[in-house]
Amino acid sequence: MTSYPSPRELLDRYELRAKKSWGQNFLGDAAVLDDIARLAAPRPGARVVELGAGLGHLTARLLARGAEVTAVERDRDMAKVLRGELGDRITLLEADAAHLDYAALARGGPLAVVGNLPYHLTSPILFDLLDQAGAALSATFLLQREVAERLAASAGEKDWGVLSVFLQREAEVSVERIVPPGAFFPPPKVHSAVLHALFRPPSPGAAVLDAARFRKLVKAGFAQRRKTLGNALKAARLAPEVVIAEALRAAGVDPGRRGETLRIEEWAALERALGPVVDEG
Repeated sequence: MTSYPSPRELLDRYELRAKKSWGQNFLGDAAVLDDIARLAAPRPGARVVELGAGLGHLTARLLARGAEVTAVERDRDMAKVLRGELGDRITLLEADAAHLDYAALARGGPLAVVGNLPYHLTSPILFDLLDQAGAALSATFLLQREVAERLAASAGEKDWGVLSVFLQREAEVSVERIVPPGAFFPPPKVHSAVLHALFRPPSPGAAVLDAARFRKLVKAGFAQRRKTLGNALKAARLAPEVVIAEALRAAGVDPGRRGETLRIEEWAALERALGPVVDEG
């Protein structure tokens, strides 16, 4: 691709500085940028939504691969850079990346979602995307290394958690590469990682009766890791104690286990064993 100015050059050109309070660390490493662009846009014509497009370094590479890019950026200073450098080659959406209508954006076809996510926004962005997972083909995120490894963890591992369960129920998840602090300007204090998720319908064993109840159930099971699953679910009062006990028995889950030992299929079986959701309206 045609050379794109470095983060330092662009910040100087537009008389800007990285905003620490916004978690702005701009990726300038060409090899890492190329890898992320390849994962998000494997072929020309890919429809890509880039979250937090920033100075446009990844955006430019996505365009070079023939992608149709909707760049989401809520920082007006960054939006000014994107307009100045990339103009009408992109669709610029000045919005909060944690509150997007992916279904509306996907009216022309499923989307690839990509972005360098600030640590403090990772959970809200992921929950927003998971609520609309049917609109996405894939997600490729640059995250703090520990967060990426947690999302890609397996049941029984210490990093296995609520978001691991929710994301892996919807997608095949992998950590593609580790990214050192020196790849960014300014460099963060931690290593990062490229996480790739390929969305697909949940397996039959991961089917649930009510997605909202499934989330509540999993959150309750992980809320107090020192408690056994039986005690944690009783404390959460998701259902009468006798119903919880019967559901655990019907799902074949030992109430003495800890929540972090359950596989996705076991969580789903437990949710189904609670029976149909009663409409109290």
